[in-house]
Amino acid sequence: MTGEPYLTVAEPARTSFTVQGSEFIGHISPVESVAAAEEFVDDIRAEYDDATHNVPAYRVRADPFREWASDDGEPSGSAGKPALNVLQGQEIENVVVVVTRYYGGTNLGVGGLVSAYGQSVKDALDAAGVVEERPHEAVGITVDYDDSGTVRSILESADCEFDADYAERVSFDARVPVSEAEALRDRLRSATSGRVELS
Repeated sequence: MTGEPYLTVAEPARTSFTVQGSEFIGHISPVESVAAAEEFVDDIRAEYDDATHNVPAYRVRADPFREWASDDGEPSGSAGKPALNVLQGQEIENVVVVVTRYYGGTNLGVGGLVSAYGQSVKDALDAAGVVEERPHEAVGITVDYDDSGTVRSILESADCEFDADYAERVSFDARVPVSEAEALRDRLRSATSGRVELS
């Protein structure tokens, strides 16, 4: 896991097309973890439990990096691998895709299946949009009220997403690019003369 930017999808999307009577529906979503990817696969399988096949593939930035696909009953290598190949070819990460197939009565053959599953993932990627994302980490910041304005202005100037909770003391939950997290912590420590609590 590095702080390097990576490509992922901007939002969930769904696309469909028909080949010789078989309907192919591509479902795609950004995910942050293997557990989230597997949950998405389970949700689609439950929603489309009457489908002939629900072929999943995902690539997740975990430690170690995880990528996985299944043919879900299609001939070996005809479905999951072509789906995963599209994600690999475009270097998309933190993404899950499920291609749902309703069989239309005509056998497409391995070549036809490879083509249809690959096309379904490409269409879904186009619909979802590809964005560059930077790995973030959560930084918890707790200070007394006297320092809260200083902390807030540092977070705003660093363009961090954050939530503030004003209780007995002030807590900030910030989402900071991994590559900038240590510098931000140093700035907060020096701006508050070390009075800040970081987690």
